[in-house]
Amino acid sequence: MAAKIPATIITGFLGAGKTTLIQHMLANANGKRIALIINEFGDLGVDGDILKGCGDETCTEDDVMELSNGCICCTVADDFIPTMEKLLARDNPPDHIVIETSGLALPQPLVRAFNWPEISTRVTVDGVVTVVDGKAVSDGQFAHNIAAVDAQRAQDENLDHETPLSELFDDQIACADMIVVNKSDLLGDTAANALVDDLQSKSRDGVQVIKTSMGKLPVDVLLGQGISAEDDLGARHEVHHHHHHDDDDDDHHHDHEHEHGHDDFENFVFKMDEITDATAFLDTITNTIKAHNILRLKGFVAVKGKPMRLTIQAVGPRVDSYFDRPFTTDEPRSVTLVIIGQAGMDRLAIESALRG
Repeated sequence: MAAKIPATIITGFLGAGKTTLIQHMLANANGKRIALIINEFGDLGVDGDILKGCGDETCTEDDVMELSNGCICCTVADDFIPTMEKLLARDNPPDHIVIETSGLALPQPLVRAFNWPEISTRVTVDGVVTVVDGKAVSDGQFAHNIAAVDAQRAQDENLDHETPLSELFDDQIACADMIVVNKSDLLGDTAANALVDDLQSKSRDGVQVIKTSMGKLPVDVLLGQGISAEDDLGARHEVHHHHHHDDDDDDHHHDHEHEHGHDDFENFVFKMDEITDATAFLDTITNTIKAHNILRLKGFVAVKGKPMRLTIQAVGPRVDSYFDRPFTTDEPRSVTLVIIGQAGMDRLAIESALRG
């Protein structure tokens, strides 16, 4: 029997740094062919485009598969299992599969899905990696911007668990084989080490708690853990038990108590011509976010005279940017940003400010 393909599950709240961690992994894959399954939903798959823009031969655009119908732990039967089957059926299957969950996913049901007969003989969970925003957790929060997490919750019509963030965080920690304390550079050594010690004390024996910033974790540390987590579910105790389905139970009884929040948030896509000064535009974005309480902003920007595409991601007031790949010949050189905020955003004022 052929060896099972290892799969790494990467979980953590919105803004913790999952996509950045994966991007760094792809840039340093050392020839390992990696396939990605990304759990993103919404009108514009920016996270998927960011990872497709890695331009690395070890992860081509065809190797990035997006699950956009809702939170991955709520759509195991309908989305995840068929996607895995399609990936495993390829003539040239990947060396490793990496799954980025939505920030609201309960990791245990996803690990449990690897025992489904359709995939259990062909793939195994190499390890579960939980990424935490070190600064936010140190400040007594679970995410840098709780309102942005609530906005993500409101956008998912298929979400069938209304789990308090504290319980969801505990589940992510309880299921982890490795905890990555990201953004540790914002804490200082004393606070960062104290947080590592605290998370270590709350974890199972053998769980690694690692400090990093900008998701810069060596690939040979992140991958190749060899845990077979699906065989170890009993140790990964759940605070929230909503998802104990039998393997042959494809019926999902969705409760929609969360739908009252759907009208509380809105998003829109902003477009304009290419810009001339990247630094000035980033300052404009920072000021616009503060002035209009924008929860999340992300997208791509063309800078005059620059062949590379500028990627921008902002969670709350924190704005990150980097050039990811050259524009293609048939790609418009323009600005495209997705803006998420609470209902009642002054769209005209925001657009005017960004055009500033």
